[in-house]
Amino acid sequence: MVDRVGYRGVNVNTLTPVFLLVTAIPVSMFMWVGNIAFSILKPGPDEVIPPTRWLAATLIPLAFAAWGLRKGTISKSGALLGFIVGFILTLASYCFLACLIVFFVTSSKAAKFKDRAKKKLAHDFKEGAQRNWIQVLCNGGMAAQLALLYLLDSGTGERPINFTMDYRASWLAIGVLGSFACANADTWASELGTVLSSTDPWLITSGKKVPKGVNGGVSIIGLVMSFLGGLVIGIGYYLSVIYSSDGKALLESPVQWPVIPIAALAGFMGSLLDSVLGATLQYSGKHKKTGVVVEHSGPDIIYISGRRILDNNSVNFLSTIIIGLVTPKFANAVWPY
Repeated sequence: MVDRVGYRGVNVNTLTPVFLLVTAIPVSMFMWVGNIAFSILKPGPDEVIPPTRWLAATLIPLAFAAWGLRKGTISKSGALLGFIVGFILTLASYCFLACLIVFFVTSSKAAKFKDRAKKKLAHDFKEGAQRNWIQVLCNGGMAAQLALLYLLDSGTGERPINFTMDYRASWLAIGVLGSFACANADTWASELGTVLSSTDPWLITSGKKVPKGVNGGVSIIGLVMSFLGGLVIGIGYYLSVIYSSDGKALLESPVQWPVIPIAALAGFMGSLLDSVLGATLQYSGKHKKTGVVVEHSGPDIIYISGRRILDNNSVNFLSTIIIGLVTPKFANAVWPY
């Protein structure tokens, strides 16, 4: 719960819509003027990003960071890095922003679902699932990097997926889609699948039954949740590209609905990859007295699986990187021309 003072010393009473607007307008105008000055001083046909997009790229991530602080779902460091990630994504394309919003909102809701049940399963459970800068980086860092490359290579704006006529922009856009689908699918699988499943999961590398909360444990419900987690990312991207892209460009491009099943498949495969990495490169053990799953060895710990090489954040980061790089190749192979 967030009190009147705010989460971790942040006075959330000051984070009103008027305050956010008054803050965002001068900042965005300053960056717009800087963009104009840079384009004048540098020779060549540099694009000048319109002031409305600078404002959106500043105001919308700022509003969501403030919302996260109010709800207690994100720390101050997480809100700061989340703003930077959101700024890059929004400046590059509103389609990327749609993916971020879907991920942020649905993963926050999933993390709060049945808090008490999750607290009994993991020793490092945090009520309210406050996310710090490391978690923001590991879940959204790859998408932000691809969006920055998109911005530098293809400029700003919403472009339909068209590997034939617009290969590099399409490749980078699908990379952002796949990265978010992986992150959201893993969150849905771990946060929802764990508490919705009535039976213990099985270890993905051996098939043996393991306690809930073990890294690499999968269940039917968890796999379904991972598929749905990627699916909603695809739906968000599809709606945004249909309603924000240029009409002529849409007519000249292939149908855009394949982003939905591709995102669902990316989420599903990302969750499987995350489970394999978790089962092999993360240590999982069970405390003899409490029965709580832990990620360290000890005299009172019963070994279950894995090695203590990576932690959960590292696994998430690697998964989003791999899926972010593989999904565009797959999409290019199956996309209708």
